[in-house]
Amino acid sequence: MKIFIKSILFVVILLQGVALKADINSSRIDSLPSVFMIGQNEVEYEDLVADCNDLLLSVCDDSMDEAYRKWLSLLSEMEKYAEKREFDIKGIKIWLNVFWKPDGTIKHLVFYPKPNSRNMNFDQLTEFFNEFQSEYKMDFSYQKCFSHYGSAAFPSFADLYLGKQ
Repeated sequence: MKIFIKSILFVVILLQGVALKADINSSRIDSLPSVFMIGQNEVEYEDLVADCNDLLLSVCDDSMDEAYRKWLSLLSEMEKYAEKREFDIKGIKIWLNVFWKPDGTIKHLVFYPKPNSRNMNFDQLTEFFNEFQSEYKMDFSYQKCFSHYGSAAFPSFADLYLGKQ
């Protein structure tokens, strides 16, 4: 009987530890700025990657064409927003990790400039992305957060591929 009670206590303590770790991870993710550069907030970023582990490709039912269209649409909307805000993003080449909320709005946008990118003030780029992510919403939803890590170069010429003028 004592072994059984000790086993039950061990399981309860273990489950409380797992729940506590999930709460800590969740609070670290919640403390993240909505836009930041890769290399900043590393522990929280790792938690975010683990939390939003469904990829855009899987959300698009493993259709490479559909996922690529969604990605290009995002880049196209970024360019249009930059033009509207009179913010020059031409020549910028970055790695971009986008995390969407289930409703299709952007939860976090994480970026890092490529070596061949145009040199610029990345604080201004961060502010631009902050403004953009508050305006943008993907055209579909999913049951939980999802993400995509990819490359972006501006101009993207996305509208040519997407058939828009």
